[in-house]
Amino acid sequence: MHASLVVSGLRKVYEGAGRRVEAVRDLTFTVDAGELVCLVGPSGCGKTTLLKCMAGLLAPTSGEVLLGGRRVSGPPPGMAFVFQEYGRSLFPWMRVGENVELPLRQKKLGRVRRRELVVDALESVGLADAAGAYPWQLSGGMQQRVAIARALAYEPEVLLMDEPFAAVDAQTRADLEDLVRRLWRRRGITVLFVTHDIDEAVYLGERVLVLSASPTVVREQLKVDLPEERDQLRTRVAPRFAELRTRVYEQIQAAKRGEPVVEDAPPPR
Repeated sequence: MHASLVVSGLRKVYEGAGRRVEAVRDLTFTVDAGELVCLVGPSGCGKTTLLKCMAGLLAPTSGEVLLGGRRVSGPPPGMAFVFQEYGRSLFPWMRVGENVELPLRQKKLGRVRRRELVVDALESVGLADAAGAYPWQLSGGMQQRVAIARALAYEPEVLLMDEPFAAVDAQTRADLEDLVRRLWRRRGITVLFVTHDIDEAVYLGERVLVLSASPTVVREQLKVDLPEERDQLRTRVAPRFAELRTRVYEQIQAAKRGEPVVEDAPPPR
């Protein structure tokens, strides 16, 4: 059973060298158990700060993050993180299988069980034959698949993904988007996916959270009422896809202009 993720009244203020910067003002939202939610917002709106607080890597000034009803006060055992810079998250001197297995050593699993999880995770991302290779022998897209496999092998309740496809080419990005949706549907993991790409957010998510400019609040929570079965050709040319991406784009532009959040704005049809 996977866990829900609750962010309640989250606020983060950085202080030092005579300066005080309010990065996140008042963020409140929920990612339901087994839901895939995408988060977008203007550059510099505090997405990285938010993720660090959610992952227990940064203490909020006020408010809290709950994972499965338990307050996050440090890196929680039920959470995995996939970073944008896969080249820096994989150890080049370790083989692919060893990279995927590394976090499992903290769980005190037996060698046989660790090996089963590694094999299953690599098969899930289409890299069953790559366990003996080194990361530097793989393409960028394949390296990011390794990073995803490492997160899957950990058997997380919640998966945080921080712009994981920003550094790969467009064709590889489309393949990885489909991979994430396929793995999410198969495994039912709770996923929060952060991206700058509006089309990607609408294509992937069951819901899109649009953030304001810093100091950050949630501008809108948009339900993505596209069919559950999606593909790169038909979904992206559907009229409803265009309507949804237009709505998200409008909200981000409004955030850049500093327009206030309209609390009772009617939802898009």
